[in-house]
Formats: sequence, structure tokens, C-alpha cells
Amino acid sequence: MQSGDSIPIPGGVARLVSRAALRDCPAWQQAFRSKCKDHRYYEILEDTLRDGFEHHYLVLQDNAGNVRAIQPLFFLQQNLIEGVPALRSIVDLVRKKFPRFLTMRTMMVGCAAGEGHLGVSSPQDEQWTTQALHRALQKIARENKASLVVLKDFPSSYRSALGNFSANGYARVPSMPLTRLALHHANFEEFLETLGKATRKGLRRKFRKAERAPKIDMEVITDIAPFIDDIYPLYLAVHERSPLKFETLTKDYFCRLSRDMPERVRYFLWRQNGKIIAFSLVFVHAETIYDECLGMDYSVAFDLSLYFYTLRDIISWALAQRLKFYCSTPLNYDPKLHLGCELVPLDLYVRHTARLLNPILHRAVKFLEPTRHDPVLRQFPNANEL
Repeated sequence: MQSGDSIPIPGGVARLVSRAALRDCPAWQQAFRSKCKDHRYYEILEDTLRDGFEHHYLVLQDNAGNVRAIQPLFFLQQNLIEGVPALRSIVDLVRKKFPRFLTMRTMMVGCAAGEGHLGVSSPQDEQWTTQALHRALQKIARENKASLVVLKDFPSSYRSALGNFSANGYARVPSMPLTRLALHHANFEEFLETLGKATRKGLRRKFRKAERAPKIDMEVITDIAPFIDDIYPLYLAVHERSPLKFETLTKDYFCRLSRDMPERVRYFLWRQNGKIIAFSLVFVHAETIYDECLGMDYSVAFDLSLYFYTLRDIISWALAQRLKFYCSTPLNYDPKLHLGCELVPLDLYVRHTARLLNPILHRAVKFLEPTRHDPVLRQFPNANEL
């Protein structure tokens, strides 16, 4: 399919375009205006992500010529066993000779680094948009030689709007969820008092140990560019330890966030003896702080309990700003469980472009979906929502 070609959809047409075609499109400026990560974030991802991401945008227009939605999507070669750590070592051996073993060219709808949302100009357009997407996506995937279509990490609040997908050919399976903590405390010490006795005791012991070490100073900034060479190795150190890796963020990504979204982005820096030993990237939007990315110096991280030390400072800052919620990214669920967080379910909608293979895929994704391999998730009070 060539960029700009029209696909008939119920009540209009769909066109796959490059970002250049959106430069003077008011609907693109409005598509994600109510979300933490608005259209600027998608532009940053296209400009800074590497590793074979091919970014496009699907313009959905009604018969009256009105652009009702603009939906980002991207193509990549997807690792099919990413969510099954037990198979990774065996598959990695095979891939030394056959690099694309158990990978598949995939078209993903949504955000390459974050949860997915519908790019509608108005909430009233959601149902029309999902009907249009259901009609258009299979054709686009086939024309671009993609075997899988995936709606990536859409919050469970979209289940009603996306019901036509799960009822018509797509398997809906849980993705690794976000977590959320309500912030209704005067300060961090008051928050600690709401936790279980063992958790309180353990955290206070960690903090006392860190305070016996040389002093740790915290700074909150918006421009990370002067410190990018210091923080980027810390990001990579944490990233390499993650059991699930989808994208690798770049130096340009962090710097562009500072430049293009300064009113929403904050960087927390922690220094000891003048050296940066940890950093965290957060977004602030609509009374919520989103803890997006953590980097740590592992030569001191465990001795200083840096994960909990940084978390205390971020929550304390959020409480001082009178924010209402603390949200964090997937993984590392055990400490979040004990801190009283709840799960924020995310869904994957998956379909094979070959009709005969789709029933087989539906059975396979039930095993391959990542949440079934994390026993901690089942301990959350709202785990049934997954």
C-alpha cells in the first residue's frame, strides 16, 4: 500500500500517511490533547527510536471531509517469546544461526513507548473510529507484508469501545499492567503509616542505612541535556536487567522531551559526593505524576536501597505539589504490591492476517501473553480486572 492511498471504511475513507502530511493538520494537534503524552510525544518517538521501528499515521476521514481521528501505528519485527522468559535461553541459541526464529513482521497500533490511545478529536468519535480501524487495519497489514496486527497496551477503559475487535477476529489478552497509587496523605511519613507493619519497618531500616552513608542530594530539573552523558549509562544499566525489553530509548529521546515538552517533563537527579548515582524521568499531567524511567548506579544501588530511596523522594515531591495519583510503568511488581498500589490493566488485541492461522494464534497467545508468567500479579486485590 502506498502512502496516501485511500481505503473505504464505513462512512468515509482511511489514508496511511507520513508525519510530513500532518504538518498543517489541526486534527493532529487535537488527537491526544487530553492525554499525558500528546501528539508531540509521538513525533519524538518517531525521530529518536531505533531498532527497526517504521512509523506511520492512519488518517480517518468521514464522507463530509472531516478528519475524525489520526491513529499512530508502526511496523517492526516482533519477538514472539518476549513474554516467556523460560524459553529465552533456548531460543537465543537457535537465533545464532537463524536470527528471525520465532519472530514475525508485525503492525502495531498505538504507542511504541507507552500505553495506547485512540487518536480521536472528540470522545464522541471513539465508536466510529473503532469501526473504521477494524475495517482498515487488516488490509494495511497485508499490503505492508505484516503477518500480525496488534493493538498495543490499550487501557481497559477502552474495552467497550474496542468490543468489535474482540468479538470479530481479534484475541484480547492482558499486557503487563501499569500501577497506580492514590496520594491523599499530608507527607510521606503519613503515607508510611498506612502500610503494613513489616513493610514500614523494612523501609525505615533501608532509609536509615542510606542516611548513614555520605549525603545524597536531590535536584528536580526540566532540561536534561547538560547531564545526558551522566544519566544515559544509568538508564542502560537498569534497562539491561529488565526481563522484558520492547524498545531501547536513546539520548536524543531524553533531550527532546526536555526541549519539546518542558511543561510536562521533570527529571529527578540524585547525587552523592557530586556524582549522579540515580535519575528518574517523570511526566506531570492532570493531577497525576507518571514515573516513566529509572536509572541507577549499581555499584551503590543495593547498599543504598536506591529504588526505595528515589521512590520516597518522588512521592514526597508529588505530595508537596498536591498531586492526586502516582502511576508507574510495568514490571517490578513486588514492592508496588507492598506499597499499596493497584493495577491499571492494559490489553493487547491480536490477530493474524491469514484467516486459517488465526484460530491457532488465538490459542498460542494465551500461553505467550506475559502476565501469566508473573506470580506476583495474582496477589493484587484487583488482579481479576486483568
